Amino acid sequence: MKPVRLPAAATLALPRLALFALGLLYILPGLIGREPWKNDDAASFGIMWTMAHGTWQDWLVPNIAGLAIPDDGPLAFWIGALGIKLFGWLLGDVLAARVGTVAIFLFGVLSLWFATFNLGRRQDAQPLRLAFGGQPEPDDFGRTLADAAVLIYLGCLGLLVHSHETTADALRVSLTAFMLYRTVRYVEAPSLRNAALSGLAIGLLTLTHGWVTPVCFMLAVFACTRLLAQPVGRALRDLGLAFLVAAAVTAIWIAPAHLLQPYNQHPVQDWSALHLAQFGLPTVVAYKFFFRVGVWFFWPAWPFAGWAIWAWRRQRLALHIVVPLAFVTMGAIMALCATAPEQGQLLILLPPLAVMAAFGLLTMKRGAINAIDWFSVMALTLCAAVIWIFWFAKLTGWPAQAAKNALKLVPGFTPEVGAVAFPVAAIATAGWFALVHWRVARRPTVLWRAVVLSSGGLILIWILLMTLFLPDLNYSKSYAGVARQIAEKLPPNADCIETNVGPAQRASFAYYAHLPFTGVEGGRCSLLLLQESTRARDNRDVAPHHRGKQWILLWEGRRPADRDERFRLYRRAD
Repeated sequence: MKPVRLPAAATLALPRLALFALGLLYILPGLIGREPWKNDDAASFGIMWTMAHGTWQDWLVPNIAGLAIPDDGPLAFWIGALGIKLFGWLLGDVLAARVGTVAIFLFGVLSLWFATFNLGRRQDAQPLRLAFGGQPEPDDFGRTLADAAVLIYLGCLGLLVHSHETTADALRVSLTAFMLYRTVRYVEAPSLRNAALSGLAIGLLTLTHGWVTPVCFMLAVFACTRLLAQPVGRALRDLGLAFLVAAAVTAIWIAPAHLLQPYNQHPVQDWSALHLAQFGLPTVVAYKFFFRVGVWFFWPAWPFAGWAIWAWRRQRLALHIVVPLAFVTMGAIMALCATAPEQGQLLILLPPLAVMAAFGLLTMKRGAINAIDWFSVMALTLCAAVIWIFWFAKLTGWPAQAAKNALKLVPGFTPEVGAVAFPVAAIATAGWFALVHWRVARRPTVLWRAVVLSSGGLILIWILLMTLFLPDLNYSKSYAGVARQIAEKLPPNADCIETNVGPAQRASFAYYAHLPFTGVEGGRCSLLLLQESTRARDNRDVAPHHRGKQWILLWEGRRPADRDERFRLYRRAD
C-alpha cells in the first residue's frame, strides 16, 4: 500500500512569479558588488578573463595569464568568457562573467523542477484515493512536489557558497540536475530521441569537469533500466547512441586542442590524466570526510531523503525511488573513492537528494513538520540577530566585545553604512518576519510549508552577509589593494614577470594591475614576484633560480587581513 494520503488542498503550488523571485533573491546577492576572492572563484574568473582578452589558443588551453590550469574542462570558462565579451563593456568584466553563473543556476533549478514534476505526476507516485474524493490531480500533485524539491534544494547548506562562485562546480551541479531530468524522461519513455538528449547532458558534463563522472552516471542509467526490468538490448543500444552523442559534443574541444596543440601544450592529456588520478579505492580519509562534512553539507535534504527510502520501501522499484537513488548511490561511491576529498565532489548528490527528499516530505507527520518549522524559526532568526548585532557593533563600538571581534579580522578597515546595502538588508529582514507570521498565523496545509522557512531563512542570512558585511569580506579576501600597490612599483620598461604566486593571486594581479606575467611556454624575465610565508625561516620553498644576489628588492607588502602571506617584487640585476 502507498504511504501517502493527501487532500487536494495540500497541493496548492507556489505562484510561478514567487518561485522565480525566490530564485533571484537566492542567486543575485553575492554576485553584485563582490570582488573575486582568494580561492577558486578568483582563479576561475582569471581563466575567463584570459580567454575573453586573449587569442584562440587561450580558449583551447584554460590558463590564467599564462599559468595552465588543467583541472576542469573549458565549458564553464567559455560561458564566463562569452559573458565578458557580450556584457563586459556594460557591467564590467567581473559582473559580466557572473551573468553566466545566474543562467547556470536557473538552468539547474528548472531541470530539477521538471525532473520532480515528471516523477510526481506518474500513477505509481500518486497518493491513495480518499473515500469521498478530493485527492489531488496528477499534475497538481507533481507541481507541488517540484516546488518542494526546489525549496529543499535552495535550503541545502552545501549549495549556498558554491552556486555563487564563477567555477566549474556551479555548472557541474546544474548539469547533474539536467542529466537527472533527461534520465527520468528516458526511463519513462525509452526512445532514441531521449537517449540522444541524455548523451547531450553527458557530453556537457564531460566538457565541464571530466569523463569520470559522466561514465559513472551512464552506469547509473543502465542500473535504472535493469531495476525497472527494461529490455537489456534496447538499453545497450540507446546508451551506445548516448555515448556517440557525448563523444561528438566533447570533440568540439578535444579535437582542435589535440590536433593544433596550442602553445605547444597537450591540454587533453593533462586533463584526462589528472581526473583519472583523482579516483582510487575507498579510503578511511574519504569516509571520514564524507560523513563529517555531509551531515551539514546535505542538510536539510538528507533526513527527508532517508525517510523517503523507509516510507516507500514497499514500492522500492517505483521510478521516483529508483532514479534518484541510483544517482545518489553512484555519487556517494565517487565521493568515497576520491583520493583527495573536497566539497565540490559532494555537489552532484544535491539534485537527486532534493528529489528524494520531496517524496519523503509527503509522509512526514505533522508533529515532525512543526518541529522542523520551529527549529528553522529559532535557529535562523538567532543567526540573523547575531549578524545585525555585529554590524551595529562595528559601526558604533557597542557592544565592545562584539565590535572587537568584528574588526580584528579586518585591521585598518573603516566601516560605513551602505546607502543601498542597509535598505536591502532591512527589507529582507522584514520579509522574513512576514513569512514567519504567515506560517504561524495562517497554518497552511500545503506540502511545501515544512521547508519554506528553512529556505527563506537561509536566503535571509546570505542577503545579510552579502549586504551588511560585503565591504568587510571584499577587504579581507580580495587582492585588489595589493595588486594596485605592485602596479605602482612596476618599472616603466618591464618586459615580463616571473612568479610563483598561486592561481587566485595571479588572476587578481593580472586583472587589477595588468601585470605582464610570462606566457604558458615560460621565459626569462627582468622582474620576479614571489609569494612567501612570513612564518618560513628560510627560502627552501623558493625555486633555486629565484634565489641569489642577482635579484634586487623593489617592493614588499601584503594584505592587511593576512599576516602570514607576503609578496616581494624583485628586479634582475644583470
